[in-house]
Amino acid sequence: MERKIKQEVRGYRTKDGAGVNLVRVLGHRTVQEYDPILLLDSFDSTNPADYTAGFPMHPHRGIETISYVYRGFMTHRDSLGNEDTIGDGEVQWMTAGSGIMHEEKLPTAERLLGVQLWLNLPAKDKLAPPAYRSIKNSEIEEIEFDWGKLRLLAGEFEGRKGYMSKYLPLDYYDLHLKPNASVVLNTESERAVMVFTLLGDAYIGGDLVKEKTAVRLTPGDYVDIKATDKKAQVLFISSMQLDEPIAWGGPIVMNTKEELNKAFDDLKKGTFIKKTISY
Repeated sequence: MERKIKQEVRGYRTKDGAGVNLVRVLGHRTVQEYDPILLLDSFDSTNPADYTAGFPMHPHRGIETISYVYRGFMTHRDSLGNEDTIGDGEVQWMTAGSGIMHEEKLPTAERLLGVQLWLNLPAKDKLAPPAYRSIKNSEIEEIEFDWGKLRLLAGEFEGRKGYMSKYLPLDYYDLHLKPNASVVLNTESERAVMVFTLLGDAYIGGDLVKEKTAVRLTPGDYVDIKATDKKAQVLFISSMQLDEPIAWGGPIVMNTKEELNKAFDDLKKGTFIKKTISY
């Protein structure tokens, strides 16, 4: 059965952090339809004044943040002692788990282009040990096709394996389609699948989707993605729907109001950071 568009969300411009201009696509209003993806922010600017303010040190608990910087750079520093820079096609994967403090700096570049996802953690893993991992270009396989290329950011594609998510299965592809080219991707029927048009418009399941738009797809075994008469860059994300209650307050996402209150109480008391490990 072919997957079709179930819901479409167009991003809107806003500011976050210390004044970073971005396009917010998914957030509080979309948590049920796009489960387990909580948030999707898109960055696309050739003006450093839009983003160099960065995201000063702040807490997270109960989620994983996955940043894909296709153009430009992002420097990460956290309470585990990690400091690392990704850029020009690389991925930053941070597990907040029981609690982490981190900052993200965005150095000046010719262009900043990419996205950050918040991936929810299952209730049983909400307090998992925090960790940080960068996925460098040397670990990201680029697979060439007649229609363009697929960058395997995480998960599996037709027997090939990239970085494997520890808590939820996640297939994350960056698709580069030539003008008028199309690709049919096979999907596991039980997976929750969303697609984001990072650059250019594209036809998804036969319907035209404008740039900087996320779509949640219906259940099915495959999806057809086609470029217009111009090239397109499309992100494909597949995971498992959690169907668990969500209590979301700022940078913290738990399952109950009590857990959320406990997290903010820990912040006030200075007990937010638990015993940690790094990998």
